[in-house]
Amino acid sequence: MRSICLVLALGLALVGLCVGQSVLKTTEWGFEQDGIPETWGFEGFITADNFTVSPWHNVPLIAGTGLHSFIVEMPKDSSAKFEVQTEAPLNPIKQDLTDAGELRYYHSNLTWNYGLLPQTWEDPAFVNPEVNATGDNDPTDVVEIGSTRFATGDIVPVKILGAFALLDQTELDWKVIAIAAEDPLAEEVNDILDVDRVMPGRLAEIREFYRTSKVPDGKPENSFGFDEKPLSREYTLGVVSQTHGFWLSLVSGARDNTEGKSLF
Repeated sequence: MRSICLVLALGLALVGLCVGQSVLKTTEWGFEQDGIPETWGFEGFITADNFTVSPWHNVPLIAGTGLHSFIVEMPKDSSAKFEVQTEAPLNPIKQDLTDAGELRYYHSNLTWNYGLLPQTWEDPAFVNPEVNATGDNDPTDVVEIGSTRFATGDIVPVKILGAFALLDQTELDWKVIAIAAEDPLAEEVNDILDVDRVMPGRLAEIREFYRTSKVPDGKPENSFGFDEKPLSREYTLGVVSQTHGFWLSLVSGARDNTEGKSLF
């Protein structure tokens, strides 16, 4: 039977708010798989010191000075659309389904690692006045552009560089651009303008991938706010602070959980 300790999970969440760096370094994190990836019924669970915890609520957002935690859902060079299940207890990582109920795959492999920032939430009740769109009801997404291929369930300290404001019809779905803190190029890229200088064409590749990501499913192209321009690190850190605040309101009860999210 899977070990579930709600007291530990809640405790890690509260401690992680205050001393995220030490929690991330001193906790023994792991990833347990139930089933075989890319098959029906597969689930992956984050563990902390051998207890199952929530990747969304119990992994601290802050990973060190100037760094944030990145939870890998999809490794680079893969196309199976794995994601954290925000409405299931302990928020396991599972493969997404199409509208037809089939296992979902992107139309091509990612050339970056993809996942989320823990302890963030894009509130669907909040209308962003700059793009006139609501949050997409999920944690904030991360596109990690370093050279390492991480594994699903890995927790990686990253440096945030910027973001795209992807618009999926009426929803705002932030795509934060980041690089692993230990990547060989991490010292050369500190803001979004550095990405085009060090990795020419990389940002355009990311933008076009997510513009057309749903077209093979018969859906229209996505668009982007801010004249499709990538936003600076400073602006993006403000976005992350805001979505962390939305998450805090949700888990503290200051904001009603009308979306039925699992809060442990």
